[in-house]
Amino acid sequence: MADDTPLLSDHQPPPTAAPGEKPLRTMDSMIELCIGEFGRAQFAQAALVSLSWFFDAQQTFISVFTDSEPLWHCTDPARCTPGAADLCGIPDGSWSWDENTAGRHTSVVSEWGLQCATPFIRGLPASSFFAGCLLGGLILATLADSSLGRRNLLFHTCFGMAITSLLTAFSTSIWAYAALRFMCGFGRAAIGTCALVLSTELVGRRWRGPVGMVGFILFSLGFLSLPAIAYANRGGSWRVLYLWTSVPTLFYCVLVYFLVYESPRWLFVKGRKEEAIQTLKSIAPPEKHSRLTSSFFSSAPFLGSDFDPSAADVDIFSAMKLLLARRWALLRLSAVMVVSFGTGMVYYGMPLGLANLSFNLYIGVASNALSEIPSALAALLFIAKLSRRLSLLAMTTVSAVFSALCILRGEPWGRLQMWFELVSFFGGCTALNMLLIYTLELFPTCVRNSAVSMVRQALVLGGAFSPFLVAAGRTSGGALSYGVFGAVIGCCGLFVVCLPETRGGTISDTMEEEELKMMGRSRMSGVATLA
Repeated sequence: MADDTPLLSDHQPPPTAAPGEKPLRTMDSMIELCIGEFGRAQFAQAALVSLSWFFDAQQTFISVFTDSEPLWHCTDPARCTPGAADLCGIPDGSWSWDENTAGRHTSVVSEWGLQCATPFIRGLPASSFFAGCLLGGLILATLADSSLGRRNLLFHTCFGMAITSLLTAFSTSIWAYAALRFMCGFGRAAIGTCALVLSTELVGRRWRGPVGMVGFILFSLGFLSLPAIAYANRGGSWRVLYLWTSVPTLFYCVLVYFLVYESPRWLFVKGRKEEAIQTLKSIAPPEKHSRLTSSFFSSAPFLGSDFDPSAADVDIFSAMKLLLARRWALLRLSAVMVVSFGTGMVYYGMPLGLANLSFNLYIGVASNALSEIPSALAALLFIAKLSRRLSLLAMTTVSAVFSALCILRGEPWGRLQMWFELVSFFGGCTALNMLLIYTLELFPTCVRNSAVSMVRQALVLGGAFSPFLVAAGRTSGGALSYGVFGAVIGCCGLFVVCLPETRGGTISDTMEEEELKMMGRSRMSGVATLA
């Protein structure tokens, strides 16, 4: 599969040195020459790092079950109307929750009596989680590129998410619950970014696509595990869900701390050559250890070797300064963030809105989670065979059309509503998977983690509006939820035409190297025009 599905293949040969100079190598070719494209140690590292997506998905979507309104039934038919849309209009004592009577509540709504609370209070925990994601992403965005590195930040964010999730199980009020959800969102903000960048930087160019998709598939499996856990806990306390998802995450943090290596690319860019060589030796087959010496990496220059590591250590926002200082980088970042905003509104909004559809919640969530797996495979196929821009534009358009169709009511549209929702969610998932890989290709190593972080921030910002739109959709027939979802992702998806095509190219390590590549493409375009 690796030969047929390149993410960043070597279809374009690396630039050559001037006559009489030593051969000019890329960082890609130097590392692949030392450890190969994809060995057993690389597979183990990439798989272990990507596993963080599994736990990240659980905390992202756990509120679909813990914050939902439980089923209820009438206990006094004379004063209660079965199936009433508003519980607040039914006298107290004439109805009861369909749940365990042993003092355990299946939802925060039933435990703290939120059925008549304002939309602000009902949506506060979910909104707090997304607000934490936004703030955490802004603060943690550049730490993986500047001071902490990919591996250390991955450990700290996973640990922070696990601890706050564990403490959430002991919340005493809606306010404490919302505060802990905020801290959980803050802690998990950088997990996906670190995992994606670190796992793809440990393998050769031809394997970045499949390795990136492994993380997306594990995220889907984490999402899929939630309805299974919730169903097994049906009738039990919502607090158990947080315990069952946080404790395994703590064990995973121990594995990350002792077994995961730092990215050799990042170590080289930061000027820590000896540490990078030791990391490569830990990953490389024994027969290649003799080649891994400082003299080997000094024997032939590589693109971007004149990068000054100290320039990246001015402060933790140095990577963002590099992005904002160059017009081409700012334009790229702005375009991918707009596309990500629209995609996030659909990606987070669709699962949250499942409770508004006349469909079983467990089956609905499981169907959405299952659709993420074929969407990851579809994204891998599109990345291998088609233009990035064309594929993204097609998937955002599909998601927009079918999201708008979800507002249709009556026969036969009511029976097709769940299918419309699934197709729209599938399109949004596929677009998101391709967009994250596309972002990796658009930015060099020195700012890649920060760029991906900002794209994910835009994704979360789109998701932050979803709880309010879902609440509004309960009284508007879906027009203020699914209709808005479709309009936003359709319009935002158009911005992909502003981005350059990266299929068949190589990734850069420094801003200067990327600018050299851009100059080379401009010359080739000029020659083709004259011809």
